Amino acid sequence: MRPNTLDVWAGLSLAGKLQSEESREGRKYVFAYDPSAIDAVSLTMPTRLESWVEKDLHPIFQMNLPEGSLLDAIRQAIAKIIGEDDLSILMATGGNQIGKNKFVLPGENALDQQKQVESLSEILTYPDTTELFHELVDKYALRSGVSGVQPKVLLNATGRDTLAAQKYIVKSWGQDYPQLAANEFFCMSAALKSGLPVPPFHLADNGGLFVMQRFDIDKNGQILGFEDMCSLLGLGAKQKYNSTYERVAKVIKYFVSSENKAQARKQFFASLVLSSMVQNGDAHLKNFGVVYAETHGPVAIAPVYDIITTTAYLMNDVPALSIDGCKKWWPRKMLEKYARDLLFLTNKEIREIIEQTGDAVVDTSHILAAYTADHPEFREVGQKMLECWNRGLQVFLPAVRG
Repeated sequence: MRPNTLDVWAGLSLAGKLQSEESREGRKYVFAYDPSAIDAVSLTMPTRLESWVEKDLHPIFQMNLPEGSLLDAIRQAIAKIIGEDDLSILMATGGNQIGKNKFVLPGENALDQQKQVESLSEILTYPDTTELFHELVDKYALRSGVSGVQPKVLLNATGRDTLAAQKYIVKSWGQDYPQLAANEFFCMSAALKSGLPVPPFHLADNGGLFVMQRFDIDKNGQILGFEDMCSLLGLGAKQKYNSTYERVAKVIKYFVSSENKAQARKQFFASLVLSSMVQNGDAHLKNFGVVYAETHGPVAIAPVYDIITTTAYLMNDVPALSIDGCKKWWPRKMLEKYARDLLFLTNKEIREIIEQTGDAVVDTSHILAAYTADHPEFREVGQKMLECWNRGLQVFLPAVRG
């Protein structure tokens, strides 16, 4: 039976009810806080007596709706049983989301979730990762509330050096983007070398899977609130390309706590420089966000995630969002002006970030070149990545030679 009402939990307690209603004007979505709610479900939706009403599903609830092949797998599994509308998808996946919001049928306990545990070592060493990923999708698709077109699932796994289970995102790729796991691994390696905060991540031994620890969990294992820029701007997930980096800078200004603002601005600029150097044309609104323990507490920018060299597949790809009305690989002076005017960074800070990021990309390119030479199946993508990185580096550090 198709659900028209779900309980929404924020962390460890019930926050309120989400309902889908039909009227003469069409469908609308209503969220009402429970009188006992301890915390809000979003920085943009504080607790109040009045309901929050939207024509489309509220952006914070849209945030983790699956996309692409994961969504297809979920729809195929549930369509005949409960339907395939947004609330049905939330009911199917809502107990395991990025961030602390959970969705269950009225009266159910969101904390009563099945906790199967895999072995990280087995995932990374399994000889046929295509077969393995299909098995993981069959097992975890209905418990994977995670956005993005790239095929992925959420699961728990014991680490290589510990019996303690951690929460992971496991990614594969589709036919249009071969070797995407290794592509992301080397881009994230450059992020790590540049000093950007990144979750622990791994590449399967045969390059078939990219495995990353969840970035919305603190060192004590507490699941944090997470909101991407679409949610913070009040935009639906389908509008993730319909904005500007100027607006992202304003979100940092208005939502990140004062004590975390300076670091957030430096991190965002560094990630923008890195995306330009490795030519990541998919740095859209859903690939940046904030984290917090409670909505009324400190808010920080989220760690860096989802960086790939898109021009290795789409030669003429451009940045996901614009700066000064321009969607192209910007010259260094334009990004420097953006950093000064919108992020309030000093010339020294800007120079240091560009140089540090450039050094990291150069260092990682040597590792990428060695991997490319040793792995024939990756050679075509790897060579294209190296060409793209060299083009990106030339914009910021002309003295670099490929």
